[in-house]
Amino acid sequence: MISLTFPDGAVREYEDGVSGYDVAASISKSLAKKAVAVKIDGVLTDLTAPITKDAAISLVMRDDEEALELIRHDCAHVMAEAVQELFPGTQVTIGPTIENGFYYDFYRDEPFSLDDFPAIEKKMAWIIDRNAKLTREVMPRNDAKEMFAEMGEDFKVELIDAIPEEEDVSIYRQGEWFDLCRGPHLPSVGKIGKAFKLMKVAGAYWRGDSDRQVLTRIYGTAWPDKKQLDDYLHALEEAEKRDHRRLGREMDLFHFQEEAPGSVFWHPKGWRLFTTLIDYMRRKQDKAGYVEVNSPDMMDRVLWEQSGHWEKFRENMFTTETEDERVFAFKPMNCPGHVQIFKNGLKSYRDLPVKMAEFGKVHRYEPSGALHGLMRVRSFTQDDAHIFCAPDRITEESIDVHNLMLSIYKDFGFEDLRIKFSDRPEKRVGSDEIWDQSEAALKHAVEVAGDDFELNPGEGAFYGPKLEYVLRDAIGRDWQCGTLQVDLNLPGRFDAFYIGSDSEKHTPVMLHRAMFGSLERFVGILIEHHAGHFPLWLAPVQVVVCTIKSEADEYAFKVRDALKAKGMYVEVDTRNEKINYKVREHSVAKVPVILVVGMREVEEETVNIRRLGSRNQTAMSLDDAINSLVEEATPPDMR
Repeated sequence: MISLTFPDGAVREYEDGVSGYDVAASISKSLAKKAVAVKIDGVLTDLTAPITKDAAISLVMRDDEEALELIRHDCAHVMAEAVQELFPGTQVTIGPTIENGFYYDFYRDEPFSLDDFPAIEKKMAWIIDRNAKLTREVMPRNDAKEMFAEMGEDFKVELIDAIPEEEDVSIYRQGEWFDLCRGPHLPSVGKIGKAFKLMKVAGAYWRGDSDRQVLTRIYGTAWPDKKQLDDYLHALEEAEKRDHRRLGREMDLFHFQEEAPGSVFWHPKGWRLFTTLIDYMRRKQDKAGYVEVNSPDMMDRVLWEQSGHWEKFRENMFTTETEDERVFAFKPMNCPGHVQIFKNGLKSYRDLPVKMAEFGKVHRYEPSGALHGLMRVRSFTQDDAHIFCAPDRITEESIDVHNLMLSIYKDFGFEDLRIKFSDRPEKRVGSDEIWDQSEAALKHAVEVAGDDFELNPGEGAFYGPKLEYVLRDAIGRDWQCGTLQVDLNLPGRFDAFYIGSDSEKHTPVMLHRAMFGSLERFVGILIEHHAGHFPLWLAPVQVVVCTIKSEADEYAFKVRDALKAKGMYVEVDTRNEKINYKVREHSVAKVPVILVVGMREVEEETVNIRRLGSRNQTAMSLDDAINSLVEEATPPDMR
């Protein structure tokens, strides 16, 4: 007999080899019907798998979160079966689950296209209706290899070759069709349901090797029910509308081109938005006691070796060698440069804390396939700062940074955020004693501030633990932006010190801090969060004055000049076009306010105000309109 412990603490005895299904049936028939898998000592397992030892057990229902991966995994198998039934001779390779769905790679002389999707989806629905049981078989490695070789499944043979010789091979059958798989799976394909959809096709190389066969990858998504599928598809549609790359073109903000991969060409309007962020942050930092500095873009490799970047981050660094054989690296981070500035001149404990900020352009090599508009670039600007302080000030300084972060995100419309605590990674510098001290200090700061955090194990920087601030945007997506890191390593590696009250040298603690993170990425996040419809204070073009007739042109320029004198960004449209055409064009460009002026407005010294996204018009005197718009356009930190 074996003892099984249930989530409520109850313990029951069963015969050795009992299955999760048997356990569910011993409780109730309805439970056995609803269960789709079982967790044995926390490991997700087939419902029919034998349990041969004492264990903690929990039954998994189809609506449980753990079942979603099984639904998607099984849906991938069903897609592969449908493809092979419809297109004989197609070989299946690998088909994992991924975030929000699954994919399968296929080898076929003629690549698949979107036109094939309706037939494949129809066949998938038929297979699901057939509701074949999913059963696991284990066979000797050589037998499995011979079986797949006879079927012409060369890729499966290669996968089996990678399995250690002493291990058996497991396959899963669903009716007559089967595939090489470790599992686990649902009890039958009918449990998948019909809330699935094929999404896109892409090319892929076998094993990611460009010298190997070219495969066709079919992506799909699957959900427990149709409502969740519809919600997901709607979110994708909304995300497509908000895509910062498309809106960037429509709003004439920036572009990319192949001659400078991963680097942004900012247009005048985009650069105005970019500098608005910098101006805002400068004001916030100045009030918080920071001083702004600037460090070199390129420094000798000796400095990067001393910092530890050369060992831990070399593959992400751009380097160059001069004729005198000196090797320089373009900075991937600002921190070593800031330590050099701190070291220049003797510092006393009375000088601390030193809060040093820089809008530093950094350069990091990202694979070309990973580049994604403003969100993933090779050259970007950090709103970087480093606080040099005494060890007994870690908590106070961290709380100040934490509160500053929260106020900044609120100003930009982000009030739903999470904090993640990332502890020591596998590749790191410094002793475990220093890491213990750093992690304890940072945790204590968050606890004192009264905020919760999630543990993000092993994701700290190589020199210290960190807090990550994750913002949730208007359509529910999460973006990691700000960071706060405690570093007890880097100052010591550079022999940085201050003179304490005891007249002795002491190594300062270094707090690494970024609010926006990458300014380029933050611009992309803002564009998508607001769908290009920025609050007036952020908009790169705040007002366009449009004339109905050319006789109103002079008055339009007068309106523009009056607003510009108050610091607003204003353009005039006096083209010989119909007013509805002008309004529509500027609405596409996401201009928040359009002032329409004709002869009536000229005579009455008024303007007609149209707001982006609204069909209503409001007539207002010019003076009242200017006062109202200027007040609205005042940045939140200046109100």
